[in-house]
Amino acid sequence: MRPRCVPAAPSTGPAVGSSPGRATAGGGTHSVTGAVEQFGYGELAVRVTVTGSRITNVTVPALQTAEPFSQQLSEQAIPLLRSQVLAADSASINGVSGATFTSQAYATSLQAALDKLHLK
Repeated sequence: MRPRCVPAAPSTGPAVGSSPGRATAGGGTHSVTGAVEQFGYGELAVRVTVTGSRITNVTVPALQTAEPFSQQLSEQAIPLLRSQVLAADSASINGVSGATFTSQAYATSLQAALDKLHLK
């Protein structure tokens, strides 16, 4: 079965192109997309927006799943993962029970984006 591609949810808040420099307090707003990560039932990429050194938004601009159940599970898990990231202000999240592969791919892509910004 062909993977199903889902368009990204619209980003809220200000965002500008990715920054090659270090994101620091007072350093403006920057958005970067992490690596596309394969997981058990598809692939995803996470886009993070930071203002200064604080994570202000997280979206998933690329999500492909192999079948409808995985799509539904990912659509339920991603908002919970986003909430965890915003609360932790880092990639150190617990993940979502029942969506382990999705959670791991999300955290890995998020960390890749934060690495591009030289943030932890």
